[in-house]
Amino acid sequence: MYVDEVGNADLKNASEENHRFLSLTGVILSLDHVQTFLNPQMETLKTKYFNSHPDEPVIFHRKEMVNAKHPFSALRDDIIRKDFNNDLLDLIFKTDFTLITIVIDKKEQNEQYASTWKYDPYHYCLAVLLERFCLFLKRIHSIGDVMAESRGGNEDKRLKKSFRKLMEEGTSYIPSADFNSVFTSVELKIKSKLNNISGLQLCDLVAHPSRREILLENQKITDNRKDIFGDKICEILQEKYDTYKGKIYGKKLLP
Repeated sequence: MYVDEVGNADLKNASEENHRFLSLTGVILSLDHVQTFLNPQMETLKTKYFNSHPDEPVIFHRKEMVNAKHPFSALRDDIIRKDFNNDLLDLIFKTDFTLITIVIDKKEQNEQYASTWKYDPYHYCLAVLLERFCLFLKRIHSIGDVMAESRGGNEDKRLKKSFRKLMEEGTSYIPSADFNSVFTSVELKIKSKLNNISGLQLCDLVAHPSRREILLENQKITDNRKDIFGDKICEILQEKYDTYKGKIYGKKLLP
């Protein structure tokens, strides 16, 4: 499972709308599918539109792409942007992955559990994400591990510490033995953006639209700014969310 976060875990500014919500999105992929389909198809797209080269590969990053910043300046051309968007949507549609997004309303969490809460928002989100990944792996009788994109020194230490704590102690719902029975490592894998990990890039592309959809569904935000392309991604994601016996486990709003 490749993991991407949107927002931050800081509680100091939890009342401000721009800082109120934190989400963790996990994209679950077979490594064989990454090697035989996702990676070559993604690299083909990069070469076709942005002249990506193996020695200096273009790395997909949603924010830079939306704003058509270098190396995505070609997207300033409306015709090229339209063609690229269609190809990207087709890639997301054809990629075989399972999606889980956990969103926490830090303001509401603070107000409800200020005196009793013992976890920071990031740890809480990660715990719920890993619980659902664990249950998914047990359901399909498989094993897996977890990778996140590096965010730098202290951030990476926080990620690793939180992951290790969950592996050692488990949660209220999943004992550590269950985690360790399906996860191949007790350490979180962290890779730099420069490593050109296609799974992390796919996760970056779908994390923000998925979070936005969950917040809209729960009336946490209003749709003042239309995101037509994001809505098209969300249409595809409806078939990607982890679902079991008619229940959707791929979307969760906390608390």
